[in-house]
Amino acid sequence: MRPALEQPVRARLVTPEYPELSVRLTLGYDAADPFAVRIGFPAHVSDGGSGVTWTFARSLLEEGLDGAAGLGDVRIGPRGRSRTVIEFHAPHGMAAVRFGTSALRRFLQRSYAVVAPGREDLGPELEHGLISLLDGV
Repeated sequence: MRPALEQPVRARLVTPEYPELSVRLTLGYDAADPFAVRIGFPAHVSDGGSGVTWTFARSLLEEGLDGAAGLGDVRIGPRGRSRTVIEFHAPHGMAAVRFGTSALRRFLQRSYAVVAPGREDLGPELEHGLISLLDGV
């Protein structure tokens, strides 16, 4: 069994339609998907009334803690020395979540204890697929 990491964290949810809302989210990392991190939103703040999980690159989180990062659905950047904002863009709107930077850094460091940067395993399925694809090249 591969190790997984979950870390509850308090944050502030900001949307264009509503005032700021304090929310408890779950940061997640799993060695089975070593390049990705997850942020789980509870049902009461998710569109449609069921919890939502956003998944994006662990390297994007790392980069966004020190400077603006991301061009697509997830954008991350520092706001002063102690806050980091993650924006989530979807076809039906955008939400921004403001985190304490120290909580995100602590989560990132804990994820490195599960799988160190540069030691991510792509898995036998991907390796087999690449061998099949490149066979004869």
